[in-house]
Amino acid sequence: MTTIYLVRHAEAEGNLYRRVHGWYDSRITDRGFRQIAALEERFRDIPVDAVWSSDLLRTRTTARAVYGPRGLELHTTPALREVGMGEWEDLPWGLVARLDPERLKWFTDGSPRWGDVTGSESFAAAQERAWSALRDIAAANPGGTVAVFSHGMVIRTLLARCQGLPPEGMSQVPHSDNTGVACLRMEGDRVELVHGSDASHLTEELSTFAGQRWWRDKKGALADANLWYRPLDIAGEADWYRAARSEAWQASHGTMDRFDGAAFLRAAQANARDDGDSLICPMLGETPAGVLQLDFFRGAGEKAGWIPFCYLRPETRGKGMGVQLIGEAVSRFRDRGLGRIRLRCAPENAAAQRFYRRYGFHKIGEADDSPVPLDILEKDIR
Repeated sequence: MTTIYLVRHAEAEGNLYRRVHGWYDSRITDRGFRQIAALEERFRDIPVDAVWSSDLLRTRTTARAVYGPRGLELHTTPALREVGMGEWEDLPWGLVARLDPERLKWFTDGSPRWGDVTGSESFAAAQERAWSALRDIAAANPGGTVAVFSHGMVIRTLLARCQGLPPEGMSQVPHSDNTGVACLRMEGDRVELVHGSDASHLTEELSTFAGQRWWRDKKGALADANLWYRPLDIAGEADWYRAARSEAWQASHGTMDRFDGAAFLRAAQANARDDGDSLICPMLGETPAGVLQLDFFRGAGEKAGWIPFCYLRPETRGKGMGVQLIGEAVSRFRDRGLGRIRLRCAPENAAAQRFYRRYGFHKIGEADDSPVPLDILEKDIR
């Protein structure tokens, strides 16, 4: 029989930004790369004859942990992709929960009713294509050992089938943390499940699941604080915008010296005139949670989008929502063909500096047009 290690990809943007990424081709995060290093160590003494993955970037990148040290070829196939999410692709989970809670519950529960979202596929269809790929891989490597890299929901459907359960039986299969490893032995349609998904190679700091509740809570995707976004009407919400700017200035600089609320408001109005998608109000349920202001034109010649203002209300901070604002900016800038994000941050604002460094920003210069010292930070999103 062929031994198959079935591995979920490392933490990717959808996991971090709380967005729907099925076939959306997202990147591995900084923590994801550390997970890959831990996975490489786990496989260090395991003989592997071949490596396969889905054709998406997040699985191909994770597979380096196994094929790289061994000098093996990486084989890819779209048959190992995640469940296709159709028109939900790259939407925030918070927006899906607000607009389509019933079908979201079908998805998180593994219900056979899932699959009627336009352009999506059923669990049964996803399971069948992935199972066929596994069977072909096993047949091509009789008696060998193969590492196969795929995605969370598809892996659950495969493990359900290993246990004689229908596709929707995956509701009885525990979720896998990023880089979780299952092991099975396969010959034709005969299969033996050696063990389910295991992520014991990850420390708590490396675990994606350690900071999330959705996978262990009956509320599913609704268990975590997931944002959705609406346009911010700068004409009708000018007072809210000015108050946010004022609080952010005080928090950043410790004083209101040189604060010019009127200038900030004029800049926001100019952004809104240039592009109607520039001013965004992140929402937690029906409550405004902050402000996200984008500038699509300032750095367009260098394929860079700017974030003039990224703000959360004080009571919403420290709950995993700030990075979701970064994710919204990534999505909108990437859709415009921009490959970098830039913003300015006060050097004395230690909390903000730590936050941005944690999520991939680094200093590339200092502002020369500001009344106070500001670092220019950049993040690559290509």
